[in-house]
Amino acid sequence: MERKAQHPNSLQAAIKYFSDEQVCIDTVAALRWPQGVPVCPACEHEEHYYLKSQRRWKCKECGRQFSVKLGTIFEDSPIGLDKWLIALWMLVNCRNGVSSYEVARALEITQKSAWFVLHRLRLALRDGSIKKLGGSGSEIEADETFVGGKTKNMHKRRKEALQRAQNASLRGDTRLIGKTVVMGLLDREARKIRATVVPNTKRETLQAEILKQVEEGSVMYTDESTSYMGLTKKFAHQVVNHLEKYVDGRVSTNGIENFWSLLKRGLNGTYVAVEPFHLFRYVDEQVFRYNTRKDAEGKKLSDGMRFEMALTQIGGKRLTFAEVTGKSWQSTN
Repeated sequence: MERKAQHPNSLQAAIKYFSDEQVCIDTVAALRWPQGVPVCPACEHEEHYYLKSQRRWKCKECGRQFSVKLGTIFEDSPIGLDKWLIALWMLVNCRNGVSSYEVARALEITQKSAWFVLHRLRLALRDGSIKKLGGSGSEIEADETFVGGKTKNMHKRRKEALQRAQNASLRGDTRLIGKTVVMGLLDREARKIRATVVPNTKRETLQAEILKQVEEGSVMYTDESTSYMGLTKKFAHQVVNHLEKYVDGRVSTNGIENFWSLLKRGLNGTYVAVEPFHLFRYVDEQVFRYNTRKDAEGKKLSDGMRFEMALTQIGGKRLTFAEVTGKSWQSTN
């Protein structure tokens, strides 16, 4: 099965292009199986029949039938691929994200379904690369940020509860009261971001993340936080003191701080209220959009290219409603 030669490069064109169910199937199949031969998810056999009336394949080896949705984030969803693909297009190409209410209105599905669809799509956007950032001489910026509501906007009872927790906190960073920490790393040369939710800003926590994500010998740029002390053992570590200046020659963290502004613009303006339990999914979403602004040569990527890059990551990923709502433990008890 082959796709049409002309690919959409705008939302309007994508809506028209994916209005045909067979085009949707061909598009997903071509990106999921780049060799052009569907592979049975059960036995991984490549010989099959295509059942045109049912729009699925039948494996010659095991006799099982499988659709293009099987083994992807679309699996077991009654929502058609025409709506799934438009939701993915909106998610990866709207710079500040897109709310579940907007998707629900655009696709004529319930807000609850749209919310679940977006979370499953965010799983597909997650960077599963194990390759470390940097290398000998490469410049890496490291920083952390705090995500959470402002105290002045909280209910009186919430403010009092946070104040009691802060007063009772004899150890640790009191800035964490009511906040969630996100740590980020920016590879200047590769123009790539890695960001993850971390439990705290302790030295062992942040430096463990750096050792996990960055090649030894890289040039590390951080602020004056004591959490980064000791990095000189494995990296060429340079610090900029934000009490004095924000840029000292090549030393700055302005790049990663730019990413924080993009992340918080989406969280505060589009999503408004994000539970800490789900925050890492929204971080993955923003990381994908940031990393796909340009290609390896620095050329700007079109909306269609960014969409296809996302669609190649749908395979082998599954997220159930019980998992996304934190109720999966009930099935094991």
